[in-house]
Amino acid sequence: MKKYGAPSVKKAFAILSAISSSSEGMGVSDLAKKLKMAKSTVHGMTSALEELGAVLREPLTKKYKLGFTLLEIGRSAYTQIDLKTSARPITEELMAKTQTSVFIGIRNWGQVTIIDIVESRQELNITAPVGSTIPLFAGAVGKVFMASMSKDQAAKMVHAKGLPRFTENSIVDPESYYRELKRVREKGYAIDDEEYIMGVRAVASPLMGLGQLRSAIWAVGFKAGLDDKKMKTLAEETRNAAKAISRRIQAQLI
Repeated sequence: MKKYGAPSVKKAFAILSAISSSSEGMGVSDLAKKLKMAKSTVHGMTSALEELGAVLREPLTKKYKLGFTLLEIGRSAYTQIDLKTSARPITEELMAKTQTSVFIGIRNWGQVTIIDIVESRQELNITAPVGSTIPLFAGAVGKVFMASMSKDQAAKMVHAKGLPRFTENSIVDPESYYRELKRVREKGYAIDDEEYIMGVRAVASPLMGLGQLRSAIWAVGFKAGLDDKKMKTLAEETRNAAKAISRRIQAQLI
């Protein structure tokens, strides 16, 4: 039986894949050149995809980025691989060991969306509603996602958006930030020392196994209960938890 080639579908997926590979989005001319398609074809495809909500067009730059329809589909995919269920026993264990609140989140363009949390049992703890978002440049988890990008890609994002000053401890010098990202790549975890919220420390580590890094785990607590020795232990435990969750994710994909 002859397979149906569905050339239009293949072209649409090629366009979506190309757009997803660029942090700044891509214009019609860029897509046509990269994919070796006629500009008229790309224009027609992107217009149709925009109508469906699969891509969004930036009014000023005229560049396309992935749209919210794909975000919803992506969230469904995460549900199907059961990331929350896979991670839960490990995040609960990490919380019990460290007495910190433990979060799981996914990257959504310039934000990180929280998909699960295990709250610390301490009388005072740090929490946030599932589904809420934090900025991509926020603290430890932001460093993990930024460190997953190529150096050029990260530099373009920093240049385009600038490094926000959340607190007096925030790293706002680009060169210092790039050195921090290099340390994150080498160590497999990132630290936030009151850089996003004063009085709060955190450690984050990437979750692997889903292709391009889209998820991470981070543990958060008050500085009063996290001295340097405890932070060292928290970093080790969070990285180990990330590795354990990553193994579970990879097992589901086999």
